[in-house]
Amino acid sequence: MARKFFGTDGIRGKVGVSPITPDFVMRLGFAAGKVLAQQDHVSAAKPTVLIGKDTRVSGYMLEAALEAGFAAAGVDVMLSGPMPTPAIAYLTRALRLSAGVVISASHNPYDDNGIKFFSAQGTKLPDEVELAIEAELEREMQCVSSDKLGKAKRLKDANGRYIEFCKSTYPSELDLRGLKMVVDCAHGAAYDIAPHVFHELGAEVIAIGNQPNGFNINDKVGATAPEALALAVRANHADLGIALDGDADRLLMVDRNGKVYDGDQLLYLMVKDRLAVGPVAGAVGTLMTNMAVEIALGNLGVGFARAKVGDRYVLEMMQQKSWLLGGEGSGHLLCLDKHTTGDGIVSALQVLSALQRSGKSLDQCFDGLELFPQVLINVRVPAGFDWQKNEKLVAEKQLVESELSGRGRVLIRASGTEPLIRVMVETDSNELAHKMARRLADCIQ
Repeated sequence: MARKFFGTDGIRGKVGVSPITPDFVMRLGFAAGKVLAQQDHVSAAKPTVLIGKDTRVSGYMLEAALEAGFAAAGVDVMLSGPMPTPAIAYLTRALRLSAGVVISASHNPYDDNGIKFFSAQGTKLPDEVELAIEAELEREMQCVSSDKLGKAKRLKDANGRYIEFCKSTYPSELDLRGLKMVVDCAHGAAYDIAPHVFHELGAEVIAIGNQPNGFNINDKVGATAPEALALAVRANHADLGIALDGDADRLLMVDRNGKVYDGDQLLYLMVKDRLAVGPVAGAVGTLMTNMAVEIALGNLGVGFARAKVGDRYVLEMMQQKSWLLGGEGSGHLLCLDKHTTGDGIVSALQVLSALQRSGKSLDQCFDGLELFPQVLINVRVPAGFDWQKNEKLVAEKQLVESELSGRGRVLIRASGTEPLIRVMVETDSNELAHKMARRLADCIQ
């Protein structure tokens, strides 16, 4: 059954435009509360949900609307304030709550926002629960009686709890003393968390992107704009840099020379480090993962599988195969023996522990991995645009694939979070990749 509101990462859109409006979000909170109340068999007590958010100015409005909806359904609410998405997943599980909710549009600009849910186990909601919430949205909202209304309270020391969790994923026999690093928090949810994690493990930390004002999230900083981090690393003569996105579930890294390493490369490095300890059956990437990573992992004797783009699909395939490592080039990395969801800070700690164990710097760790040139062009389209019904584009795609004749591959897909068509061409020639991607993008425009 097709979803009306839920995409690959919750519900997302422009603030003030349906569905990201206060009235809809209140109804969403009510619908989710009704479904959770029906499913919560843990105790006779009221279901309790944790609501976190990033630093967008619209978070205040949407938080109040969600809180009202849950209370009207008879669900108690805990409020954490600005917290990374993976922190809400962790705290929901650690506190034995019924669900977690994050108000965030991740890497999008400040005037977008969204709502995503976590189950009591700290994982994305199963499809059947999302569908049940959508079905409940179609029904009339009828508030419970006054004696059954939910209440709200602040969660004390949410930051401290999550900081300690992150540190616990780093090997106890190692530390970061002697390491000078720049941490770019994208003016987002990790601005008062990530610098403390790395500092408390011993690193000298220079924080940038840590002055949110409600409007500057992801604005020329963070994982979607690593140029700021590269400049800061070189200017401060740091050993490396870490870039998170607005809700801190993505990670990119920069070496001492300012070279950027994406999720594909960091996944390869984590797999190599695990191999030094024991066997690794396989790792999961996506349709976008660079072919060089698949080849390099194969040379190491490690299996590789491609999921659809989206961390929920990567996670599903990891669970199907019982593999622990997976990720996307965008920086969503999953280590299921450390956390239930993608976590930029935890992933950075896994990379840093790999560097410590190898005795190498970041730029020295990628021997044998030379990425194929990969060009990605995002083309904005009207909502509901179906590229597969564009005969000219379909014909041009077939022609490009024929011209590449085994030298590369083409991927065209609709974004799951924005009205965009993503055109990717990967081949052994950077010039050719740019030329072919431009041809395809021009067909859409």
